[in-house]
Amino acid sequence: MFWSIALIALLIQWVAFVPAFARRTERFYDLVGSATFITATVLAVRASWPLDLRAALLALVVVTWALRLGSYLVGRIRRAGRDDRFDEIKQSAPRFLLAWTLQGLWVIITSAPAVLGILSERRAAADVALVVGFILWVAGFSIEVIADGQKARFAADPRNRGRFIATGLWARSRHPNYFGEILLWVGVTVMAMPVLAGWERLALVSPLFVTWLLTRVSGIPMLERKAESRWGSDPSYRAWKERTPRLVPRISGGPGAA
Repeated sequence: MFWSIALIALLIQWVAFVPAFARRTERFYDLVGSATFITATVLAVRASWPLDLRAALLALVVVTWALRLGSYLVGRIRRAGRDDRFDEIKQSAPRFLLAWTLQGLWVIITSAPAVLGILSERRAAADVALVVGFILWVAGFSIEVIADGQKARFAADPRNRGRFIATGLWARSRHPNYFGEILLWVGVTVMAMPVLAGWERLALVSPLFVTWLLTRVSGIPMLERKAESRWGSDPSYRAWKERTPRLVPRISGGPGAA
């Protein structure tokens, strides 16, 4: 069933690619990604009904995360009008199709612990892993939501036009939202661990994959290059960058400046 769900996740991307390329638009790319997470989770739930507590919590946290992130990203691209990462990619069918295919792989690999945990025929009573994993998910989800909210409010204030955010959680980490994203998937993986066995344990790579993606590929590197080109000569930006950790927020307080 897992491999059937994985194939469906890819098929959704390939079907969505057709109108997206025809219109040369990326406006519903993030919406489709979030919807695919929800679709994969719902299919796993239907295949495993009735659910025990662990499976129900896994389904709940993934759907909650996908609804929140999807609505946030869709709202952001509606306000911006476009995502400049796709300016060149969407003009080439092979490159644009690759972007959609990679999104499908992102869904499959990232959601694997939750989907396999829901599908597992092994059942385990509520245990330390379930509690600790859920606490980690709540912490990561909260950090991501707060960081995204702070950045959205900062960007919406006309007084901040052309400035960078270095207040709130952004005074403690240069990318607190990504830290929250990684932490919540660690939580999902910990929750699922007790019911995974054999090859299913390959799903434990999920948070490592998310970390690699955000810190080495499409997340932090792209944003930091853009920030350097925009504010690299600004002394206040240089000072903020030097004193603020790249990912893991510092615990102690510090002055924030923008």
